[in-house]
Amino acid sequence: EAIWATVYMTLLATLASYLLGLPLGIILYATKGKGLAPCKSLNLILGFIINLLRSIPFIILTFAVFPFTRLIAGTSIGNGAMIVTLIIGAAPYVARMVESSLLEVDNGVIEAAESMGASTFEIILKVLIPEAKPALITGAIISSITVLGYSAMASTIGGGGLGAIAYTFGYQTSTDDVTWICVAFTVIIVQLIQALGNFIVKKTDKRIKK
Repeated sequence: EAIWATVYMTLLATLASYLLGLPLGIILYATKGKGLAPCKSLNLILGFIINLLRSIPFIILTFAVFPFTRLIAGTSIGNGAMIVTLIIGAAPYVARMVESSLLEVDNGVIEAAESMGASTFEIILKVLIPEAKPALITGAIISSITVLGYSAMASTIGGGGLGAIAYTFGYQTSTDDVTWICVAFTVIIVQLIQALGNFIVKKTDKRIKK
């Protein structure tokens, strides 16, 4: 049950974080000085908010957003509340990862699309995202592993998962075997996520010879 709770929280929070972080990252990229739709004020405000959220240690953020998690999840404790907190903590991180991935796209490809009369939306949808797909997938894998690490703190708000087992039945009872078993399962989950991510990147990156 602890393994399932950890995987469930990680996958759901990562997916939701990307649904929020992807458009935020695109806006950050597009509104830069030489971006597709320059808007300095929007870029500065959004960038400040994202940097602010990223700068707060996750354990502090967990307690700081109690009122919001209670509003969204109906409670400030448990796995539901933890998932909301994970999304708040990971979405800004994802946004910066997305922005960085899009910045890797060759400007020549974008200029070629512009010269053919493509709109900003078409460039983003048909040029930027497809060209940055391998980097975006890599970012998703890194983000999911980061979320997995955050999920270990679920025990602080009454959540489940391997972190809760390690703390409750390992640390508090001085049973080192339980702690290390939880560590081992966490490592296995990380390795599986990374292996799956590497496989997907290999299949989608046209620069890699099949």
